[in-house]
Amino acid sequence: MSRDLVYGGPPPALADLPSGAVQTSPLVPAATLLDEIEPESAAAMTMVVPPGTVERRYALAAALRALVPGGSLVALGPKDKGGSRIRKELSAFGCVVAEESKNHWRICRVGRPETLVDVDQAIEEGAPRFDEALGLWTQPGIFSWDRIDEGSTLLMEVLPALSGHGADLGCGLGLLTRAVLDEAPVTAIEAVELDARALAAARRNVADARAHFHWLDIRMGLPFSGLDFVVMNPPFHSGGADDVALGRAFLQQARKALRAGGMLWMVANRHLPYEAELASLFSKVDEVAKNARFKIVRATA
Repeated sequence: MSRDLVYGGPPPALADLPSGAVQTSPLVPAATLLDEIEPESAAAMTMVVPPGTVERRYALAAALRALVPGGSLVALGPKDKGGSRIRKELSAFGCVVAEESKNHWRICRVGRPETLVDVDQAIEEGAPRFDEALGLWTQPGIFSWDRIDEGSTLLMEVLPALSGHGADLGCGLGLLTRAVLDEAPVTAIEAVELDARALAAARRNVADARAHFHWLDIRMGLPFSGLDFVVMNPPFHSGGADDVALGRAFLQQARKALRAGGMLWMVANRHLPYEAELASLFSKVDEVAKNARFKIVRATA
């Protein structure tokens, strides 16, 4: 039986979402991921397009593949975050596109044609892959998917040997998790990530039975406590702008997860004002390293 699908959170003022539509975004925990949808099994899809070109073309191609011929796709996005490219990209896949502009968003509507053009190529270009230069599994759209980010590198350079049971909040590709597990005294680490694609890559990058992986929105709380340590490189962007509240939520959840005397190690951009939040949550806070862009903070619960 065909289904209605949704990808992301379309603004209600811009798109009518059918009741019971199945969420398929990798950024929504417990979603049915788009790349797991059977080809030609869905009647309709409403998609907020990703901003990155390769990621966006992958998502649009996967959406078209999931639709039955004649099925409807509504693809929309802010003009300056991929929306202005939707029409051209859908046309290149063989679609006849009706486009409108509203509230600085572009909204494109198509019926899925019987024959699609270059969809398989777009899916291949945006699919998970092993990057030889990085030595990691990755996928376009994941944070720092094609490079080792500078903040994580600085944190790994100064991390001491950790021990006991800990967590990596916002684990991404698993860089910090893997670095922590190089220390034999670590008994277990909980790797938590909002992006299902990053978590899938981390599972492949961290071949260690002591690592346990969780697809969660950290802001909603964590299913463990009494930890000896937490490491994290928290995100600080939401909708393309700095969002200090996001980092503060990571700090709050880290403190709840730590036992008394447990240790937080985090990296943050130097300009982000986390000091007051850290001081209110932790008994001792030290800035242990910094460079032109980042600072490393050690905090004791």
